[in-house]
Amino acid sequence: MARPLMPKATAVWLVENTALTFRQIAEFCGLHELEVQAIADDEVAVGMQGLDPVQAGELTQEELERCEGDATASLKAAKPSLPLPKKTKGARYTPVAKRQDRPDAIAWLVKNYPEMSDGQISKLIGTTKPTIMSVRDRSHWNTSNIKPQNPVGLGLCTADDLEKVIAVARARAGTVHGPAAQASGAQGMEPAAPPAPAKPAPAPEPSAESVWPTTESAQD
Repeated sequence: MARPLMPKATAVWLVENTALTFRQIAEFCGLHELEVQAIADDEVAVGMQGLDPVQAGELTQEELERCEGDATASLKAAKPSLPLPKKTKGARYTPVAKRQDRPDAIAWLVKNYPEMSDGQISKLIGTTKPTIMSVRDRSHWNTSNIKPQNPVGLGLCTADDLEKVIAVARARAGTVHGPAAQASGAQGMEPAAPPAPAKPAPAPEPSAESVWPTTESAQD
């Protein structure tokens, strides 16, 4: 169950403004029942300003009144009214300390794997396409100091990620064939020729008995 953002301040307000039991307040705020009792006895959180959970959107007035009328009931937190942020796909995040190494990694990838697209490089090491283009055409502001280095050694990606991107880039370029292409004959592979039809077996030659009648049949 979701807990209040400020549990002690919420407990102070509930003790001072509601008829809830110590158990109900303790369960809702994630505190021990004795701690709530100490708040009521001014032994804990003395002088602390209470926080109204209804006004904060953490509890509804209807739920508060329901539990005040039933000492055995437990408070249920209100559902947040604001939608949760959605995760969006984008370039890989690169730590600030590693960002200065990205031009070296780009130069290494461009030199060793020219079939790799700018989009693949961008996602692999968390850079932008304009930066990749500036390294390709040597218009980068620090071109004179760029030294091609393996992005795995620089800590910008893992070896597995690099191998996957290389395999996809080569498959798209037609230099190698991926599993799907091998199964369907795609990516420039010609399908296997059908087997030649089997030659029919020659008919057996007629025997002498079937061509020439026997002596007995001739007499008949």
